[in-house]
Amino acid sequence: MSAYPVVPLSDLVTEAKPGFACGEEDPDGVFQLRMNNVTRTGEIDLSRKRYVPRDHAALPSSTLSAGDVLFNATNSPDLVGKTLHFPGLEEPVAFSNHFIRLRVESERLEPRFLARWLQSRFEAGHFKSMCRQWVNQATVGREALLGLKVAVPPIAAQKRIVQVLDQVDALRAKRRKAVALLDSLAHSIFLDVFHADLPGCRQMELPEAFWFQEGPGIRKWQFVESGVKLLNVGNIEKNGELNLGKTHRYISAEEAHGRYSHFLVDAGDLVIASSGISIDDDGLLRTRGSFVDGALLPLCMNTSTIRFKSIPGVSDLYYLRSWLNGVEFRSQITRRVTGSAQLNFGPSHLKELKISLPPIAVQEEFAEKVKKIDSMKLLHQNHLAELDALFASLRQRAFRGEPWSQATVPAT
Repeated sequence: MSAYPVVPLSDLVTEAKPGFACGEEDPDGVFQLRMNNVTRTGEIDLSRKRYVPRDHAALPSSTLSAGDVLFNATNSPDLVGKTLHFPGLEEPVAFSNHFIRLRVESERLEPRFLARWLQSRFEAGHFKSMCRQWVNQATVGREALLGLKVAVPPIAAQKRIVQVLDQVDALRAKRRKAVALLDSLAHSIFLDVFHADLPGCRQMELPEAFWFQEGPGIRKWQFVESGVKLLNVGNIEKNGELNLGKTHRYISAEEAHGRYSHFLVDAGDLVIASSGISIDDDGLLRTRGSFVDGALLPLCMNTSTIRFKSIPGVSDLYYLRSWLNGVEFRSQITRRVTGSAQLNFGPSHLKELKISLPPIAVQEEFAEKVKKIDSMKLLHQNHLAELDALFASLRQRAFRGEPWSQATVPAT
């Protein structure tokens, strides 16, 4: 039970105004904030900006001020409800009809507290469950939004809550940036070391350089509640982690160690997703890959996952992992990928690929550098996981209406 008054948003909001639709573009006009400009974590994204004519009739009443709260009222079911606390920009900004602009009684409700609260409801799936849906679109109406009830601490407590959440969030952002920089460093080393003029580098058919195998097509009726875990596409994360907690599919130990024994993964295998993958902004397909830790075994391959092993004296899996993220692989596989709604490839496509393979000594030297980078990356990822857990705990306490003591924020 909340220690603070629980009131509907309608009692706290002085304005809840939708934006406007505009099909015209004018490079000399006013920036109109749209759905793509708000990330699913509630941050502003200015990588793609669209400008509308300055003489549009709706502009005078549809511009944003620093401190406005923008609620994404119309989007796909998975994205409806993401919320931005508008930080203000050095140019005029309007907003599209996909958003509702919220302004509040500042003596009773801190706008950043409201934005954090709405974003927490979004991440909990609250808006997906309450929205009206049609043809992959969803909306949360103005009245439904204003009918939501929120526990309202004193304004000083709201500001303290936001301050602490902002501090932890800033630390999370630093860790994410560090991980991204380490990924970039590994790729830069790869590009610097491996090039067409490298002495001893030769072009080979991929099957001559690496052994690979796709998982079997295991049927639903074969799934059991416990046994040997099945490796699924969804377990392979974009950040290179193998997250087996995302799925709960098993086959019996008898089947795994019997008819499917040759599909059991070994520690150190490199596994990739060959389905459920997408085309990047550069027009090339990008897959996801992870090394398998022995602590995760036993683990059985499943359809649309492919594992690789190096050939002793010829190849190294750390080189392969970087090559899979490079242009040589991505350009070749993009030309061969099949499917429209869901892109996929398989061993038959991989057998057609050629790989530029340096001498094994050069590959192994590169692998040692990348292992050190991976170790540093793991430290940052572990700290990020701790910060994520802390942030979730603090936010849950705050928005359940529990009294707050002075929360401790870890050092950078």
